[in-house]
Amino acid sequence: MLQHTVRATRIVIGSILIVLGIVLSLPLVPGPGLLLVFGGLTVLSSEFEWARRWKTYLHDQFIRLTRRPHG
Repeated sequence: MLQHTVRATRIVIGSILIVLGIVLSLPLVPGPGLLLVFGGLTVLSSEFEWARRWKTYLHDQFIRLTRRPHG
């Protein structure tokens, strides 16, 4: 029973973080939207493979966009 409660709590917290992150990512709404989306995916990735894939994809894109060009 405790495992189901922990899993349900992770799903609810991860979902709330993703929804808040999407709202805060809208134009003219201040806040750390993308950071909350990434945090929500991190929480959900312990339960769902699709969340793990999205988290990995977003992390790879972040690294690709922030690396410095060689030269």
